[in-house]
Amino acid sequence: MPASAGATDKKVRLDKWLWAARFFKTRGLACEAIKGGKIELNGSRAKPSRELKVGDELQVRQGFDEKTVIVRDLCDRRGPAPLARQLYEETPGSIVQREKATEQRRLANAHREPGQGRPTKRARRLIHGFTGK
Repeated sequence: MPASAGATDKKVRLDKWLWAARFFKTRGLACEAIKGGKIELNGSRAKPSRELKVGDELQVRQGFDEKTVIVRDLCDRRGPAPLARQLYEETPGSIVQREKATEQRRLANAHREPGQGRPTKRARRLIHGFTGK
């Protein structure tokens, strides 16, 4: 699947590469993310038709996660996930930042204040007793 290291003349569109590297399920979703400003190429916004080079740096925002990856190989065909992971390398700083953000979200959701969410069985009985139902 990945192009050979000597094939430097190969050109791949940004949306096609994001699809082949399995960041997005379809090229259409990749195009929407690029047009929506969720993808930055070398620190600036790019168009879906922008051609990638080996060594380019991409910032990809998907949901809560933000990844900074470096393009290691070019490919315009989608293949198995283990081969798709060889197309890019996530920077160490990005990995640390993403793990820290994940941990902060987990801790923020771990403790729920009383009175939030569904009522308990006791609270429901009190509500029914008060409303007369």
